[in-house]
Amino acid sequence: MRLTKIQLQHYRNYEQIELATDSQVNLFVGRNAQGKTNLLEAIFVLALTKSHRTSKDKELIGWQASEARIRGEVEKRYGPLTLDLSLSTQGKKAKINGLEQRKLSEFIGSLNVVMFAPEDLEIVKGTPGIRRRFLDMEIGQVQPGYLHALGQYSKVLMQRNNYLKTAAPGNANQAMMDVWNMQLAEYGVKIVKKRQNFLEKLQKWAQHIHAGITAGGEELTIVYRPSFESDPTEDETILFEQFMIKLTQVKDQELRRGMTLVGPHRDDMAFFINGKEAAVYGSQGQQRTTALSLKLAEIELIHEEIGEYPLLLLDDVLSELDQHRQTQLIETFQSKVQTFITTTGLESVNISKLHDSRVYQVKDGHVEQ
Repeated sequence: MRLTKIQLQHYRNYEQIELATDSQVNLFVGRNAQGKTNLLEAIFVLALTKSHRTSKDKELIGWQASEARIRGEVEKRYGPLTLDLSLSTQGKKAKINGLEQRKLSEFIGSLNVVMFAPEDLEIVKGTPGIRRRFLDMEIGQVQPGYLHALGQYSKVLMQRNNYLKTAAPGNANQAMMDVWNMQLAEYGVKIVKKRQNFLEKLQKWAQHIHAGITAGGEELTIVYRPSFESDPTEDETILFEQFMIKLTQVKDQELRRGMTLVGPHRDDMAFFINGKEAAVYGSQGQQRTTALSLKLAEIELIHEEIGEYPLLLLDDVLSELDQHRQTQLIETFQSKVQTFITTTGLESVNISKLHDSRVYQVKDGHVEQ
């Protein structure tokens, strides 16, 4: 797939721009705080309807504007698509070829992206919440049903938590708790199974890529850590029973603490290099290589799932990589993935390796070729 044109209106520091982006490699060059990352973020938001940098949509809307709009023209193997996304204080509206989508989950997946930014190191060494967000956004791109299960789970979780905050220990309405428990387990099991399946496929690709980057010197393993004991080979019926048993076991503790203690909202994942956990024992270089391997694996996994390569968004990362890793990355995307790169200067990019590339100069919310 390829993004051939993007238009922004009142998006962050862009009042109105229209760019032809049909080259294989598109480089946005400029000093910091000029709007380079905002361009990549806009492409990311067009794909996933949310930012990788903030959870507050109002931050995406330009100063003194009431609405921000993103439009992209996309070439896919089965034909062209025009995608429109508007963001306002009243919410989001999404259109595909002019037709408004009833649910955002029906819009997500029309454009697929993989973002690689310096903060992605936090996927390896940061908090469990960062890793869960990584899983949710990546799985949601290729499996729309996942987003539905996640949305339903979140609603039940909020209702259950609100009740736990007010219920007195020993005086909980068991009939209400039973209903919430069954709903929580129903949707929670679907999320856990899809995460397990996704990580199994991601590990296959990441392990192979990581071995290539390290010349066979390191073996990368990804481990899923659910909040209740479960076997990835078990079917949903057995997982449901295991989930329900665990909820029964922690009932008193949940009432004392006023929160739900079991479920995919508390799951985690870990990365091991040659059997040692990368977050604890890995060097900065090993953690960076792990993050790079993950992102390159995502590209292959999305291609495996949907039959097309996603867009690759590289936000100021080439300067962070040594020559070997940069070459490895460029050789991976060069021939098959349309790529968007931000950088403060071309001297940090091995430009001789790039073909079919176009350079844009970015200054104070304006872009020139």
